[in-house]
Amino acid sequence: MSGPLASWAELLRVSALFTVPGDALAGAAAMGLRPNRSTLLAIGSSLCLYEAGMALNDWADRAEDAVDRPHRPIPSGRITPGAALAASAALTAAGLGLAARAGRPALAVATGLAATVWSYDLHLKHTSAGPAAMAAARALDLLLGATATGGSPSPSPRPPSLRLRSARPLASAALLAAHTYAITAVSRHEAQGGSTRAPALALAATLAVAATAARPTAGNRTSPTSARLVAAALAAGYARTPAAPFLHAALNPSPPLTQRSVGAGIRALIPLQATLAARSGAPITALALLGLAPLARTLARKVSPT
Repeated sequence: MSGPLASWAELLRVSALFTVPGDALAGAAAMGLRPNRSTLLAIGSSLCLYEAGMALNDWADRAEDAVDRPHRPIPSGRITPGAALAASAALTAAGLGLAARAGRPALAVATGLAATVWSYDLHLKHTSAGPAAMAAARALDLLLGATATGGSPSPSPRPPSLRLRSARPLASAALLAAHTYAITAVSRHEAQGGSTRAPALALAATLAVAATAARPTAGNRTSPTSARLVAAALAAGYARTPAAPFLHAALNPSPPLTQRSVGAGIRALIPLQATLAARSGAPITALALLGLAPLARTLARKVSPT
């Protein structure tokens, strides 16, 4: 891949796109429902809003990147700031449009997600609230999938059993948010390095999330024994993905090792999403999500996810 296409792929971090569909699918699983047309719309919305955030991030950081990362598409002159900002706005509009087709509840969640993304990139990223804002964005992404799947574009009310399920995705969203918070805290040091505390805390958070996610939720669709075994195996795979890179970065907080740990944390989102689906009783969804991991690793060798 070369030329303008490669520059846009780098700006949009296309290798990280494989970490996005699992949010909506884990949300659908947490609702105890099979993915449907609205789930696909939520995935499309999530992909657009994620890419909008990537483009806006580099637009907002163009002065900083000119010093720390002059090879990035905007400071190197391969993509103009105006084009990046226009792409972010267009992708945001597309994401909200897809969410609207999934129903007004999904649009409401997507609007909150878009507002969080723009607030993070334009201001919160450089404040102490940055990791929390990014964690909230991932949690909202999962809730977007849950809301879209469990909602209905029609005016008919949802059945009581479905309304009772609506609280279940909150637990999955909290686990996803905890992992995202940890990655974001480490990523704040990837340009200069120097932090041993952030990767050490990220390692502890990973182990805690894995231990919690290994326990199946009440009322899942599979037998307790099989759900426990599948969730435990997937949770172990999730923890193993970023554990060693986080430990290495804690022992030697150089920029390369810190960046490597952030990349591993991003890749770990896929096995975490699979674990969340399995603990909710959706093993087929979990296995399908695991199939995205090799694709993400292959593309990450060509386009960095950070």
